[in-house]
Amino acid sequence: MSFYQMMQLDPASNRKLRADAAPETVRKLRLAMVARSALIVVFAIAFIGLMSTWFGAENSSMAVSIFCILLASRFAGFGYRISDSLLCMGLSFFLLLTGPVLALLPHELFWALLIDFVSLLTIIVMTCENPELGNGGLYTFAYIFLSGNPVRGDAFVQRAWLTVLGFALCGFVLWHNHRDQNRDRTFVSILRGFSLRSYKCQWQLRLAFGVSLLLALFSTLDMTRFMWAGFACGSLLADVEVESHIHEKLRDRLLGAVIGSVAFWLIWSVLPVNLEPLLGPVGGMCLGLCAEYRHKTMLNCFGALALAAGMYGLQGAVLLRIIMTLLGILFAILFFYVYDHFVMTAFVPEKSRLEPYRDDPER
Repeated sequence: MSFYQMMQLDPASNRKLRADAAPETVRKLRLAMVARSALIVVFAIAFIGLMSTWFGAENSSMAVSIFCILLASRFAGFGYRISDSLLCMGLSFFLLLTGPVLALLPHELFWALLIDFVSLLTIIVMTCENPELGNGGLYTFAYIFLSGNPVRGDAFVQRAWLTVLGFALCGFVLWHNHRDQNRDRTFVSILRGFSLRSYKCQWQLRLAFGVSLLLALFSTLDMTRFMWAGFACGSLLADVEVESHIHEKLRDRLLGAVIGSVAFWLIWSVLPVNLEPLLGPVGGMCLGLCAEYRHKTMLNCFGALALAAGMYGLQGAVLLRIIMTLLGILFAILFFYVYDHFVMTAFVPEKSRLEPYRDDPER
């Protein structure tokens, strides 16, 4: 395996290879992981900084979303032919642009829920034919992030142009890496296979409805930084195998948020002012080396709190991060059990819920 191929591995795969590798290979694998993380951080700073300069700082949330989709498009396709995939990616970008803004206009729970649910479900159905590839969490994150950072007027026009550019970049990467896959499989065939008795389809409905309900409820109540609660909720519901480890994931999310927020508070309190801008990039660098969900959640706090500390103060930002994460977790677990009791068990056999892909020959 070349050094470049080693850099393409995610932290979990890299760690598994190191377990049985020779000492020299272990050193190369570790170096490759550090190089990979450093390059991603440098690319992120350059890409998001450039897009924010061109299209306005208020559109940095769209720049971050495009950056994440751009990276993921190298490895995760949509599961059907490329011509249909590009059309669906274009529609997904359009919904990411318009859905979060339209849902906030009426400021009424029903209409906000309807707009968010239709937009999110459409995106998830188009992008998550293979849920295990992670597109569910990725596009849900983007939708939540954009819901928490809406724009209007000239800023929305600028965001629209940024969305067009983002689609062009992500579409090219998707085409370049997946153009020869699933040539005989159309998106229409995916829609025809949609069944309420399928775990995958129920997972899509549960994810879309749960996140939409939280966004509509919290935004209607004008809760500050409600997107942080959305991230916690979406992270849980986007896990396609959450039935088997729901309590473990909830625990790791909460511990990660609390420990990460407290660690940020301690470091920020003693860090010289001129070094504060480095805390976000350093956290991102360390994030790229993490394989455990709990550790990723901890380090995700650094970038979020580095921005929020300027708006709410250090103590206010830390408390808000912990409280909103806790609310998101509580909402997610309540919704999960209600949906599981009244919907999932009514339509999907128990074996399919616990082992969703075991009997699916396509996976």
